[in-house]
Amino acid sequence: MNMRWNLGVLYSSFDAPEWKQDWEKLVRETEEIKSWAAQNLQSSEDAVAKMEKYITMMTSVLQTQFRLYAYGELTASVDAKNEAALLAIEKVQNQAVELVEPGVQFQKWLGSLSNLNDLISQSELLETHRFMLTEMSDKSKYMLSEKEEIVLAKMKNTGSNAWTKLHEMLTSTLLVDITIDGEHKQLPLPVVRNMANEKDPQLRKTAYEAELAAYKKIDEAAAASLNGIKGEVITVAKLRGYESPLDKTLQDSRMDRETLEAMLQAMRESLPSFHQYFRTKAKLLGHKSAQLPFYDLFAPVGEADMRFSYEESRDFIVKHFGSFSEKLANYAARAYDNQWIDAEIREGKRGGAFCYNLHIVGESRIMSNYTGSYSDVSTMAHELGHGYHGECLVNEAFLNSEYPMPIAETASILCETIIANAALEQATSEEAFAILENDISGASQVIVDIYSRYLFETAVFERRTEGALSVSTLNELMLQAQKDAYGDGLDPAALHPYMWVCKPHYYSADYNFYNFPYAFGLLFAKGLYAEYLKRGEAFVEQYDKLLSVTGKMSVADVAAIMDVDVRSVDFWRNSLSLVAKDIDKFVELASARLN
Repeated sequence: MNMRWNLGVLYSSFDAPEWKQDWEKLVRETEEIKSWAAQNLQSSEDAVAKMEKYITMMTSVLQTQFRLYAYGELTASVDAKNEAALLAIEKVQNQAVELVEPGVQFQKWLGSLSNLNDLISQSELLETHRFMLTEMSDKSKYMLSEKEEIVLAKMKNTGSNAWTKLHEMLTSTLLVDITIDGEHKQLPLPVVRNMANEKDPQLRKTAYEAELAAYKKIDEAAAASLNGIKGEVITVAKLRGYESPLDKTLQDSRMDRETLEAMLQAMRESLPSFHQYFRTKAKLLGHKSAQLPFYDLFAPVGEADMRFSYEESRDFIVKHFGSFSEKLANYAARAYDNQWIDAEIREGKRGGAFCYNLHIVGESRIMSNYTGSYSDVSTMAHELGHGYHGECLVNEAFLNSEYPMPIAETASILCETIIANAALEQATSEEAFAILENDISGASQVIVDIYSRYLFETAVFERRTEGALSVSTLNELMLQAQKDAYGDGLDPAALHPYMWVCKPHYYSADYNFYNFPYAFGLLFAKGLYAEYLKRGEAFVEQYDKLLSVTGKMSVADVAAIMDVDVRSVDFWRNSLSLVAKDIDKFVELASARLN
């Protein structure tokens, strides 16, 4: 099977006539909406017609902008030095600034309407976009003047956006010096990081040490990037009147502080159970201290060495997705068969994995760095879950297709759970043990490591208000966060001080605290999966409906569709208890092996 994606549904190249035509369309429609807004948003007369006109015009221009930008971003993600892609991204970003003025004018105008709810009820189009319009009106109080908003948007392209690009370039092109079997090599960072999943313990340790050494080539530049981005976020949040970057993130996530605190409380209570898992795994791997070194966090345990060719991963995932629903299985099959996935590892390609939903064409594109481990299969299922979320939004209006961060991880983690549970049913005892451990390992990353990332980012924001943070300070903050989260489960002499360099989640001014949403997604999905086991097919239809409305509801209201109260600590405790049961089972099986 072809392991590279096909972007032809967007454009054939940056020189294609269609790309040039869409660029001209973007410029033309941008000027039209700017002119219209300047002329029509001076009074509340004909407010219904004006809102309808704005939605229609903005939908068209944003769809064109999205297509142009997506092609550039997807191309650059697998070819970091592609000059045409980088130029296209910058060109579209600069043009996007022109939409700030009409956007600010409309939002401020919207906030001035005293009878917005009544006006919305007079139009089917406005009813479709009720949540978006109401949210825009509520957030209008955080808007600055038109001139200030334009200046901020323009400066962002040479500020945080530029820092983000620099970080991506640094990590995408970093070659790691490593000696394997007496042979010195220079390998891409994702290749070396993936060695954490290898069965050979010496190779895992060698890769870890080589990785840490390699970061010294780019750590000063990465620190400058992080300082630049976080400094801008702090400044802009303060200018707008938010209490803090976290306050802004919660509002953008359509989530309240009560929900976050309830979830964090349950996570903190669960840490001892995860620490027991780490200590048990350390014993299985022969560590006398019974503490796990960071480089063995993802080490496979047991005798089963589960490997999957790319074709086998397709069959495995499609088959087990089918146990949940035919629609989900069909989506996954299309993604593999129609070259929606770029799974090949190569120099210049971003590390990790992501899914990019292309609502405008009813498809998605998935990037991964596939090596054939079961962990990679689980990751692929995760990203296909994101894609399926997009599939459920295909019939929604374009402006209702963007969902908040916490909900973003729900479908992906539920798909991971489907794969793990279905695979366990047909696995040998050795394979079942490996699958169980892999599932717990994934949960530990989403609870324990995510908690460490939340602690780290909280500390970075607090310290960044006083001035720029040095590499040594960032390393210290990361080490402290890991110690606080992992406790006595990890060997304090073998942590990962540079985790802030390799995780792209810290390097976006638009998505701060992109850590707790993963925990939300895991625990919400675990709770939903428990409901699925009780209700069967009846659950699936309601689940698809839940995914379809995530772009036009608050997090609490989305959860309420399934009769879930996300502000209750007990809900999160119940979900974590499912993981705790798996850990208890793992400890029991591991103890039998050790005795």
